Amino acid sequence: MKQEGGTDTVIHSTMNSLSLFAFLCAVSAHSVAVAVVDTSGAYPSIPGTGSDECSVGGEGVLVPPRREVYEEGRVLDITHRYVPEMPVWHSSEGLGQHFLWLETSMKNGSHANGSKMMLGVHTGTHVDAPGHFYDNYFDAGFDVDSLDLTLLNGLALLVDVPRDQNITAEVMKSLDIPRGVRRVLFRTLNTDRRLMFKKEFDTSYVGFKEDGAKWLVENTDIKLVGVDYLSVASYDHSIPSHLVFLESREIILVEGLKLDDVPAGIYTLNCLPLRLVHSEASPIRCILIR
Repeated sequence: MKQEGGTDTVIHSTMNSLSLFAFLCAVSAHSVAVAVVDTSGAYPSIPGTGSDECSVGGEGVLVPPRREVYEEGRVLDITHRYVPEMPVWHSSEGLGQHFLWLETSMKNGSHANGSKMMLGVHTGTHVDAPGHFYDNYFDAGFDVDSLDLTLLNGLALLVDVPRDQNITAEVMKSLDIPRGVRRVLFRTLNTDRRLMFKKEFDTSYVGFKEDGAKWLVENTDIKLVGVDYLSVASYDHSIPSHLVFLESREIILVEGLKLDDVPAGIYTLNCLPLRLVHSEASPIRCILIR
């Protein structure tokens, strides 16, 4: 992976000293609105996640907070929760009830509660490493522990993709993303359809066609691609699109992001995968900061 030098910024040397202010103006001119986060309740979109404080329910029962928004909208969690209804690739039953279990229980005499879990590394919000579709990269050790954290953390642009089609070369060109932008999160029809909240895997999800992936690689400086379903690639282009993205070992793919009701615009993105040696993917926690 290439390393970003100096202060982390979306401005690349090819922009000929274009200031961040000018870049923001350019983004605005291209209809990518930098809106103020609405803290009135439109986000979060998961029931039971609106409280910031622990509360006491009926008969003194403690109710834990489940947050999606922190600091009055300054911090947004864009990671999906692991629940039985979470969709899993090629499954109609979702993640199911048995991915997490209490192995040792205080109710059964143990000194502490201790849980175990079992799930695929491509489950939910996750990151792909080059070894996912290149066996020689897998054998050479290009796993999630080798990914560049400077790419997974820094300024990012959230854009809305035209809702009636997959991400083709034509769509990529129409988005008019300025050179120098290194991290882009693509919100698609998948978010509108709430596919990540439906347990049955849906092959009609929106993703990159091969020509869209090639256009991105050849005509932009994007090194992190984020999407809102389980695969960056459309179902019928799953292999060729992944091959295009991962061939250079310079592009990181973050899949299964929760982008409901988050205004399009520029954020600080923070994503941290598990340090899974010899794994081609990992669950990842991602947040956006205004």
